[in-house]
Amino acid sequence: MALRVDVLTLFPRMLEGFLTESILGKALERQLLQVDVHDLRDWCTDKHRTADDRPFGGGAGMLLKPEPAVAAIEALQSPGCRRIYLTPDGVPFSQEIAQELSQQEHLVLLSGHYEGIDQRIRDEVIDQEISIGDYVLTNGTLPAAVLIDAMARFIPGVLGEEKSLTHESFTGKLLDFPQYTRPAEFRGKSVPEVLLSGNHGEIEKWRLAQRIEKTRQVRPDLLNNQPS
Repeated sequence: MALRVDVLTLFPRMLEGFLTESILGKALERQLLQVDVHDLRDWCTDKHRTADDRPFGGGAGMLLKPEPAVAAIEALQSPGCRRIYLTPDGVPFSQEIAQELSQQEHLVLLSGHYEGIDQRIRDEVIDQEISIGDYVLTNGTLPAAVLIDAMARFIPGVLGEEKSLTHESFTGKLLDFPQYTRPAEFRGKSVPEVLLSGNHGEIEKWRLAQRIEKTRQVRPDLLNNQPS
């Protein structure tokens, strides 16, 4: 059974092109993954379809109201599904989380907006809160897209070459190695000889050394977190 993902957002059209292009679009066509996007305002009950209101206690911005969000999630959820809120104050998203989510049967993703959501939504119908980085976007629809894209790559059959999953950044907590293609020389810069040698053992050793050095320069924190 294909993984089912329901996305709740005030801006469903933001995902239209994203879900029809490239590898993800092909995965949906082949029914390796099912993604349904829902307008949160469809669960508003007043004539103005009001999904947000001012926060109690004052402050800037607006908050998503609890009634439509809770009603929407409860209408879409299934037994055992994972209900996720995309928010800057959530747990940092990672390759490990993407892989774990890819093994679920059903996800419901709530895209926040404005200054966030009423805390009672989190308390009542959210199982997991995820952040894609230490910055703030106008809404959580793009983070939902990022999560779907990263997670879909772990679904069998989505990638044309499964080796891509084991030879990429963050596999083994290391960044990726430099990659080269034809021509062998460009503007006076040549491809490293080892890559042209045909010696796969030496190529793997070179790639590992390059990954360690790139990680040391760019993300030393990843090396510091390596098990001793």
